[in-house]
Amino acid sequence: MRLTPQLRDKAFRWIADDVDPAARTELQQVLARAMGGAPEALAELEDRMSGPLTFGTAGLRGPVRAGVNGMNRSVVVRTTYGVATWLVHKGHGGGLVVVGRDARNGSAEFFRDVVAVLTAAGFQVCQLDGPLPTPITAFAVRHLGAVAGIQITASHNPPADNGYKLYDADGTQIVPPDDRIIEAAIRDAPAAVSIPRTEIPPSTRQDVVDAYLSRVATLPRGVDKDIKVVLTPMHGVGGDTALKALHQAGFTDVALVAAQAEPDPVFPTVAFPNPEEPGAADLLLSTAEEAAADLAIALDPDADRCALGVRDNGTWRMLRGDETGVLLGNHILAAGTPDALVATTIVSSSLLGSIAAAHGARYAETLTGFKWLVRAGEGLVFAYEEALGNSVDPSQVRDKDGISAAVVACDLAATLKAAGRTLLDVLDDLAVAHGVHVTDQVSLRVTDLPLIGRLMAKLRSAPPTALAGVPVTAEDLLPEADVLRLTGEGVRVVVRPSGTEPKLKAYLEVVSPVDGDLGAARSAARAKLAELRASVAELLGV
Repeated sequence: MRLTPQLRDKAFRWIADDVDPAARTELQQVLARAMGGAPEALAELEDRMSGPLTFGTAGLRGPVRAGVNGMNRSVVVRTTYGVATWLVHKGHGGGLVVVGRDARNGSAEFFRDVVAVLTAAGFQVCQLDGPLPTPITAFAVRHLGAVAGIQITASHNPPADNGYKLYDADGTQIVPPDDRIIEAAIRDAPAAVSIPRTEIPPSTRQDVVDAYLSRVATLPRGVDKDIKVVLTPMHGVGGDTALKALHQAGFTDVALVAAQAEPDPVFPTVAFPNPEEPGAADLLLSTAEEAAADLAIALDPDADRCALGVRDNGTWRMLRGDETGVLLGNHILAAGTPDALVATTIVSSSLLGSIAAAHGARYAETLTGFKWLVRAGEGLVFAYEEALGNSVDPSQVRDKDGISAAVVACDLAATLKAAGRTLLDVLDDLAVAHGVHVTDQVSLRVTDLPLIGRLMAKLRSAPPTALAGVPVTAEDLLPEADVLRLTGEGVRVVVRPSGTEPKLKAYLEVVSPVDGDLGAARSAARAKLAELRASVAELLGV
């Protein structure tokens, strides 16, 4: 391996055009080591210059570092130029753009650059400089009639990452072809150092935050508020807002996990700041045990996801995303809204569909992601995805919202407690009424990305005819989505490439009817799920 003139010159040009002196120095040091023949520096330089980051329907995410293939001030400046160009193309020049941020490394600087580029381009800017949860930015777009919203956040990504999330004028995440249009505008943008920026003092529209909190406080349907809650923002930005939201909604016996209460971009007490990850909620559950709590709640770092923990046979455990989703969906449908619609994704449990039918409501399944869920149709009152995303108030926040979900979860738990019941009792009721639904995942992580395409092509050309001893039929969702669905009596497998990681993922579901003995039905479903998991693992070569 040697440093090519093309790579050297590309790095020199980027350094010359960088707006950040610290980033220039950082990349100069990597380049110097590469020019000195250090193989690890050459590999690092190639990686840093191999971009740019792809601007997808959720915006950008990547490691905070200098170079074209990282999150840094120059990338943010050029990205914002591209977004401004797209907005002008749509006839929104000079309109209001909401800008918010989390507390990750680089977020404050990136926030100021976004505001500066938009201001220089003639846009009005509503600054939500908190740091504040992502759902407040999504809410503010609709509340203020803005033409777009931008949130600097990497959500639940690893600590080294940051990101750039974009909302359209209706408060939804953008969908194709807008992502490709913006990506092209970024590609054609001038050098970052040549893009005009007008600095203005950072500020926060407290009236917008207050309006969000007031709205969330209206969501509880019950009158009972006697519930003891332990909550963790997982070193993210949701703690203060969640406390205020719960208090305004009447839930005042709420304690934060002290070691995780304040924003900290290092995330020192968790290996991976995602409530889905094994062990991430251990501190929450131990705190809930010590406090004799009724409910444990975990938000992810930007507070758009919500996970629930409950006592189960004397020990605490986290509910799966599908369990939380059907509990909240059933609770919201119980309000009896006429012609209501609920939605989930093709990889989530199918139980919500049966619940909707029992309530006389409409049901929709969409592709994965809230950009599709909130577009499921008119009359949408609830949507969820199995990865802990819930939208309990989609008319106001057209994205997942962990804080409003926490409020509705407390409403449900308090109502049940007053009746001497628990969330697990409701899950039992739903299983008896609609069958036991159990879910799992099988993932194949790869280093050779083209392998995923080859495996999908192989599955499509020769799909299995049986899994776990059950005959299955294959349904190919191309060209709409790179998804293969395998279904049989009581079993379903959905195979697709991950949208955020180098993985091929299979989502498994087993449905077992209950014939008098719920425990036996659960045991049978879990045994069949284990058998299905083994079949799928063999199929994927895991």
